[in-house]
Amino acid sequence: MNPNSQSVYVVAVQRNFVARHFLFGGDWGPENDLHSHHYRVEARLEGNELDQHGYLVDIVEIESLLDGLVARYCDSALNDLPEFSGLNPSIEHFSRIFCEKMWSGVTAANISAITIRIWENDIAWAQYRRERI
Repeated sequence: MNPNSQSVYVVAVQRNFVARHFLFGGDWGPENDLHSHHYRVEARLEGNELDQHGYLVDIVEIESLLDGLVARYCDSALNDLPEFSGLNPSIEHFSRIFCEKMWSGVTAANISAITIRIWENDIAWAQYRRERI
């Protein structure tokens, strides 16, 4: 084993939901009109150490955080939410906002990074990764 390599555990949970948005500031055809997307979000938590139970983080905690965030965005118009004020609700912005909210809810001290990946359809996704400093 390379002495400079580092092992990392990863745990991920996915959810699906529908939300609406519209884009502004450019000519994107139908994307400029209010429309729905069937989003899929994946939360990936990383860390080097397991807890005393052999978990990186309890999946129930991840599911609870994820379900709370999905409940906030499900069936909403993203443009109307304060976290998107002045921002195009692109999947890039959405993944960052989602990641920051997820990060603030995680209690496990051994988490070194969270990545949120959001698909807006079967072929297009964006992700945002935040690391502990």
